[in-house]
Amino acid sequence: MKEILEILEKDARTTPEEIAKMLKKSVNSVKTAIKKLEKSGVILKYKTVINKELVKDDKRNVRALIEVKLTPQRGYGFDHIAERIYRFSEVVSCYLLSGSYDLLLVVEGKDIQEVSSFVSERLSTLDNVRGTVTHFLLKKYKEDGDILKRADRDKRIAISF
Repeated sequence: MKEILEILEKDARTTPEEIAKMLKKSVNSVKTAIKKLEKSGVILKYKTVINKELVKDDKRNVRALIEVKLTPQRGYGFDHIAERIYRFSEVVSCYLLSGSYDLLLVVEGKDIQEVSSFVSERLSTLDNVRGTVTHFLLKKYKEDGDILKRADRDKRIAISF
């Protein structure tokens, strides 16, 4: 099953037939394994990675990385407050960290003001939040192992003497 996961993680469009051929297994056994992985929650969903800089759209959202310092709750630790935070619609991702800050959030909004309002009015006002640091994402080069920039081909003609 680990091999199936590795193949699907690299390219979720790989068909069970292609996986079966790669692993020298029957198509039915691959389909059964995939269904089992989906049902058990190991495979949550299939995703497309989009290079949003190449999409011609005026409505590109602003993303920010927000470091959050917390006071853990007695009996719950960080889990209870983290759940409260990751349920906000603006929060795209939420990670528990070691180091100076406790949570790292990826937050999305239509513009800088919307993200700023979220931080100042909703996030930083929570009882257990002791501090935040916001970093606005300026440009993505690589995401989840995928390089987003295509290599520019040199359009000049090579001349040799």
